[in-house]
Amino acid sequence: MGLADGLAYAEIARRLDRPTSTVTREVMRNGGPTAYRAEMAHRATERRSHRRKRSPATTPAAAPDAYGRDAEAVRDFEETLTTSFIASGLPRMMSRILTCLYVTDSGGLTAAELVQRLQVSPASISKSIAFLESQELVRRERQDNRRERYVVDHDLWYQSMIASIRANERLVEVAREGVEVLGRSTPAGERLESVARFLAHVSEDFVRSAQQWRAVLYADHEKSHGADS
Repeated sequence: MGLADGLAYAEIARRLDRPTSTVTREVMRNGGPTAYRAEMAHRATERRSHRRKRSPATTPAAAPDAYGRDAEAVRDFEETLTTSFIASGLPRMMSRILTCLYVTDSGGLTAAELVQRLQVSPASISKSIAFLESQELVRRERQDNRRERYVVDHDLWYQSMIASIRANERLVEVAREGVEVLGRSTPAGERLESVARFLAHVSEDFVRSAQQWRAVLYADHEKSHGADS
């Protein structure tokens, strides 16, 4: 009801006497603010509860976390991050794989490790990785034992965004071709010219900003690693 009334998460939390983080996590793990449905969220919570109550004999015990993190909080965050990836347009399996890679301290996993973590078929992993690679969201690296490992790092989002901008640039070219075909002074031609100019300016600004902040990120990364060494 709070979402339907357009209330902020903080206000919903105040009315329910719950932390704002609880409300945010509940909404994001169940479709986001525009797709949240209370009954579906309730059923999803029941399914999670049943999974956690399975016999220890059927579920291998997790190794202690090297950094002392709370396992329940980590699982909740994984669901929230997966939901956020889905809301951004990624299919569910690709979103689950990205989440696994990003919450792994090494930033990389083999296909066998992903199969074990997600309890899906190797074919599902292979198909999803191929898609993520095409979007430049993951990369492959070969280990000493010749097994491939799928990796995410701080540069991949930059590469993916640049690839998206290149696609926009192609759309600019097509729109301008349409201007010539339909006539520059016609309503349709003027509309396409407006689209082309908007996308061209946004793409230029985006590339400039991405390059600037990538340089800052690299400098901070190298500085912190230098300090660690």
